[in-house]
Amino acid sequence: MRISTHPLGLIRAANAAAYLRGFACSGIATILITRALLAQAGYPKVGSGKLHIAHALWGGLLMAAGVGVAVVFLGRSARLWAAITGGVGFGLFIDEIGKLVDQTGYFYRPAAGLIYLTFVGLVLISQWVGARAPLSPRERTANAASAALAGVTSGLTPQERRAAVRLVADLDGEVPEALRRLLDAVPERRPYASKPVRTAAARVRVLAGRLASRRIVLDVAVLYLVAQGALTLAGVLADDVLSTHPAERETGAVVAVACCAVVSTALSGYGVLRLARDRPTAFRMCNVAVLLDILVGQVFKFTINQFAALSGLAMDLLVAWIIAIESRRLRTP
Repeated sequence: MRISTHPLGLIRAANAAAYLRGFACSGIATILITRALLAQAGYPKVGSGKLHIAHALWGGLLMAAGVGVAVVFLGRSARLWAAITGGVGFGLFIDEIGKLVDQTGYFYRPAAGLIYLTFVGLVLISQWVGARAPLSPRERTANAASAALAGVTSGLTPQERRAAVRLVADLDGEVPEALRRLLDAVPERRPYASKPVRTAAARVRVLAGRLASRRIVLDVAVLYLVAQGALTLAGVLADDVLSTHPAERETGAVVAVACCAVVSTALSGYGVLRLARDRPTAFRMCNVAVLLDILVGQVFKFTINQFAALSGLAMDLLVAWIIAIESRRLRTP
C-alpha cells in the first residue's frame, strides 16, 4: 500500500458523523434544560445582584475539558466523552449568545433563532461528513487500527468487529493482514443493550416504518404541510402584525416567516395536486416544502415565538421523517 501524507496530517474517521450528532444533541439538551431551570428559578443572580457568573464561563471550561479528554486519552470512550462534554459546554456557551451580540443581554429576542441556526449548521455538517467520498485505503487502514485499539482496551462487539474487518478485508499488504489478525484476537464485548432490548427496539423501528408507509398517514402528512403553511400565514398576520405593538414587532422575522409560508404552501399544494398521477414528484415537492420550513422558516419562528416554536419543529421533523421514508421507497425498485 502506497503511503500518501495529507498536508495537515489529518485522517478522516469513519464514524465522525455519529460523534458530531452526539455533540449537537448534548448541546441542544443542555440549552433546553438550562432555559427550563432558569425560568423555574426566576433567573437568579449571585449575591446582591451585582455579581453574576455567566454560564458561558462554565461552558468554556467544559469545552476545554472535552478537548483535554480527546488529547490525553485514547480510544472510542475518550472520543465519546469528549463529544458529550464538549456539547454540554457548547450548549452553555451558545445559550448566552444574546449577551455577546446585543446590549439587551440574555433576553435578546433573536437569540433563540441564532441558537437554532447554529445547531442546524452542526446537523448539516454532520450529514455532509457522513455523505462525503468513500474512505481511501490509507484511511480505512487507520480506522481499522483505531477499532483494534479500542478492542484491546475494552473489547469489541460482534458488529463492531465485523465493521472493522470489512474496512481492510480487500486490502493487500503486511499492515492490513496484521490488523485482520489483531481484530480476530481482541476480546469480545457484549453490547451495552441486552438482546431483548435490542430485539424490542428493532421491532419498534419496523412497526414505525410500516405505520409511516400507510396511505392514510402519508396523506395526512401531506395535507398537514398545506394546512400548516396557511395557518402560519394567518397566525403571523393576526398575532404579529395586527396585535403586537410596533415597538416589540420583529418586522424582518415576520416578513421572512410569511414568505416561507407562502412558498411552502405553494410547493406542498402542488404536491397534493400531483399525488394521484405522479407520487415521486409529489413527495419531492413536499420534501422541499418541509425542508424549507425546517432550515429557513423555523429560524425566524424561533425569533418571534422563542422556544415555544419547539412544538412546531417537532411536527415538522415527524412529517419530514414520514416523507423521507416514502420517498426512499419510491426510489427503490
